Amino acid sequence: MLQGMRKKSLLYKSGVEYADFCINHVLGCSHGCKYPCYAMMLARRFGKIKDYRDWRKPRIVTNALELLDKEIPKYKNQINFVHLSFMTDPFMYKQKEIGDLSLRIIEKLNINGIRSTSLTKGIYPKRLTNKKKYGKDNIYGITLVSLDEKFRKKFEPYSAPFKKRISALKYLSERGLRTWVSIEPYPTPNLVEQDFSEILDAVSFANRIIFGRLNYNVKSTQFKHNAEFYEYCVEELVKFCKKNRIEYHVKEGTQKRYAKKTERIFKNG
Repeated sequence: MLQGMRKKSLLYKSGVEYADFCINHVLGCSHGCKYPCYAMMLARRFGKIKDYRDWRKPRIVTNALELLDKEIPKYKNQINFVHLSFMTDPFMYKQKEIGDLSLRIIEKLNINGIRSTSLTKGIYPKRLTNKKKYGKDNIYGITLVSLDEKFRKKFEPYSAPFKKRISALKYLSERGLRTWVSIEPYPTPNLVEQDFSEILDAVSFANRIIFGRLNYNVKSTQFKHNAEFYEYCVEELVKFCKKNRIEYHVKEGTQKRYAKKTERIFKNG
């Protein structure tokens, strides 16, 4: 059983460029990503965790559902959608307690007429296909920056294998649910040699793709052709998405031509 903690508030308006309201109902993440993890750096800076080892021991917000009962009426008229989550993972790999709470949160949001978006490096439960319990307007996403398992074990050591993530997302897609893929933070060739088109082909069923560069990594920044590399990736992404009628968004700071600070990609479902 995971350790618990209580919070004074849960719903908040996010400053992330493609988000609206957000929920972080867990502190920490057992995936232990080493890009480095921006969420972990922030948590450490503000004294919420001691170190990497502490971060990998997630603490669940025990009063999350109670807080939602209070906050949904307060913010309902302001909310377009609620995202799970930017500072943790709602379907953390092999963390059933976290996944169960996430399902209850999504259900509560949907009952109140609020749709949700979510992003995970874990495995989506098949129960999400129950459209009577979970709204058909939710959008489910995975992070996928490679298909190379050696890379995953080095940079996302305790997350779900890439193929399992894709398979779980495709299962939802094939049953009529809307899906998206976050190809961020995308690594430079000096971190892993890979074919970007293979990654795109693997998620060609998705309704949306978001792409962003790898930041805060010295080795990636030192890659000689860093700017040109991301320019190339963005051009390939745009060409692929237009061909396959997939909506796309390029994260601000990745490439000037296509990057736009907007909530549009999720605003209208």
